[in-house]
Amino acid sequence: MDKNHLALELDKVLALLAEETTSPVSRELALKLSPYGDFKDAQASLQRTADINALTNRYGTPSMGGLRDCSGYLARAKLGARLSPLEILRIGHTLRTIRTIKRWRGQGEGRTAADYLFEALCPIEGLEKDIFDAILSEEEIADSASPHLSDLRRRIRRAQNKIREQLDGIIRSPQYVKALQEPIITLRDGRFVVPVKIECKNEVKGLIHDTSSSGATVFIEPMAVVEANNEIRLLQNEEQLEIERILEEFSARIGENASSTLDSFDALMEIDLLFAKSRLGDRMKAVVPELNDEGIIDFHKARHPLIDKNKVVPVDISLGGDFDTLVITGPNTGGKTVALKTLGLLTLMVSCGMMIPVASGSTATVFHHVLADIGDEQSIEQSLSTFSSHITKIIEILKTADDRSLVLTDELGAGTDPVEGAALAVAIIDALRQKGVRLAATTHYAEVKMYALETPGVENGCCEFDVATLSPTYRLLIGVPGRSNAFAISSRLGLPEEIIEGARGMVSNENTRFEDVVSDLETARQQLEQEIEDAESARRKAAELRAEMERQKAEQSERLRKIEEQARDQAKALVERTRSQTDLLLNELEDLKKQKNKAEFSERVAAMRQGYQKRIDGLRDEADPVAEKPREKAELPRALHAGDVVTLLSLGRQGTVMGNADKNGSYQVQIGNMRVKCEPSDLRLEKSAPKEKKKPQSTARTVRPGIGQREARTELDIRGMASDEGLLEVDRFLDRCLLMGIKNVTIIHGKGTGVLRAAVQNHLRRLSFVKSQRPGLYGEGEMGVTVVELK
Repeated sequence: MDKNHLALELDKVLALLAEETTSPVSRELALKLSPYGDFKDAQASLQRTADINALTNRYGTPSMGGLRDCSGYLARAKLGARLSPLEILRIGHTLRTIRTIKRWRGQGEGRTAADYLFEALCPIEGLEKDIFDAILSEEEIADSASPHLSDLRRRIRRAQNKIREQLDGIIRSPQYVKALQEPIITLRDGRFVVPVKIECKNEVKGLIHDTSSSGATVFIEPMAVVEANNEIRLLQNEEQLEIERILEEFSARIGENASSTLDSFDALMEIDLLFAKSRLGDRMKAVVPELNDEGIIDFHKARHPLIDKNKVVPVDISLGGDFDTLVITGPNTGGKTVALKTLGLLTLMVSCGMMIPVASGSTATVFHHVLADIGDEQSIEQSLSTFSSHITKIIEILKTADDRSLVLTDELGAGTDPVEGAALAVAIIDALRQKGVRLAATTHYAEVKMYALETPGVENGCCEFDVATLSPTYRLLIGVPGRSNAFAISSRLGLPEEIIEGARGMVSNENTRFEDVVSDLETARQQLEQEIEDAESARRKAAELRAEMERQKAEQSERLRKIEEQARDQAKALVERTRSQTDLLLNELEDLKKQKNKAEFSERVAAMRQGYQKRIDGLRDEADPVAEKPREKAELPRALHAGDVVTLLSLGRQGTVMGNADKNGSYQVQIGNMRVKCEPSDLRLEKSAPKEKKKPQSTARTVRPGIGQREARTELDIRGMASDEGLLEVDRFLDRCLLMGIKNVTIIHGKGTGVLRAAVQNHLRRLSFVKSQRPGLYGEGEMGVTVVELK
């Protein structure tokens, strides 16, 4: 690996990437990954990572575990070699993974930059299935691998069972009980034998195949089973030949598909590497930055990927926009080197097509060269480099750098006389800027700070240090030169003031004034940051309050909408029920019309239909109570008297005041046939003169039910009706009487059989608003009527 990349610790990031892979081959690809120097190549690689990350976040990452490098097996099979069961099984696992990954991608929609890799996958499902059906393990071939193999194994089992039966007869025979060491059957060299005592070996005729370790037992194959064992051995030889033939057949099929499988395997390893990049990015909480080809870097809340994410302090780093050179100053262990390495390492990761741990909206670029002078043994904690090694690296950088290079130098000009070192540092910066590089350098020299202040395109930066706690905050502040803080730190640590004052007197006036200006700038910056933080806090609180108000407003509007819909539905349902009941009555009248004088009855039905339709239309208009205009407020100019014409605002109807106000200030208002109790705030006095009262006339009329008229009546005739129909009419009649304030009424039901009379009187007893009931007296209708008194 390039030594500049090693100095920036890219190898350690690639090791983290390798840990996320699932195959030795893809692991090797991760470790050998190198940054792209071409913008288009890096952009394409980063886009593939972004697309895979989006797919895995949506559909999950498929399993690719257990993959082995099968390229050698495939090459041998292509040349005609016979593969072992283990090698064939590994190729089967590869084919299964190819099919799984291909199917996983099929569930996603749209094109991605990585689709060419998925399109290179060529599953061979028939071969894959046959492999797993035929080969159970690296040492076992299934009986179903071929019909001949199944037949051979059946014959072997039959012959073995026959031998066992013969040997069972021998070991149970009284003739051989004393000669046997144990009454068991065992195997030696694939042949069935029995254990015989060494001193009785001549009593059992047969072939000796083995002796026990103690020498007390010999294993003899009785002559009776020698032929059967020979037959099994021949069958086993045939079995092995059949297994070899099966393996050769699979090897040939694999060889025929070796080229496509190799291409699929290579694509699979590239896909596994992309999955590893996605997993590592998620673990780092990384994002895909915006990429540009203009040499502009703008990282927001950048974190070094090798430092614990719970300890690292995010920094904002920018370079290549308003300035091409950044000079970072500050005390030792203040975070200068971390900032340099973060800048270089994240740039290399982007060029490798990896997501980087920065905030959304960050911008990155691609360089041909990323050159670093951070020392042979440089680490985040300390520098072990020497002046000579620094100069040697600077010479190499000057030879390589061009206008597409990022140069990072730590402690430029250090390790020699400060005056000469500062002059050398400024000269090196000038030489590098003339080559058009993007440069970030750290230094302690005040001369380099002054150079940055005076030179266009060069910007100061510093790592913040808290003098009160003697500890760095690790925040990178761009646009502000840093202070050495040597005197302040020495004072805090307890160095005598006379020594500090003596040292301060040795510092030149120019340096003193410069440090004072830097101190004033730092104080002003801190005050401004605090004000900005306070303003931002107030803005967030205001935004939260505004959001809460909007939420409550939306909830209130939703509640009102639901209430309005519920009220509207209930009103419409009421109107529909009224229409249904009225239609039923009208249909009954139509039936009655056929039995009456047509000329007279038709006119009454037509008039009633017209009145009915007007009432229904009125109900429909009033059925949407939420659509009404807000009720107007009115105050009565004077107290109301009987006969005054008023408008009831809640109903929008005119009526006549029936008398003076009661003790609660309410008025009784007659609206048509209804008398309503109203509050003064709901009444408006009309200017028109009150209508002339009509003389009261007798309201005693007998009206047939079903006629939709509103005149007050005290009699109801239900003669000829069924009980249910008559009781329905009684309920409606009594309801109207209650509304009109009528107390005494008469129900005409006729004498007849007495069924209708009994039903009415029983029904009246159950009504709570009926005070009393009695049959009619002489001249009132006697038993043909019931006189009712309402409460």
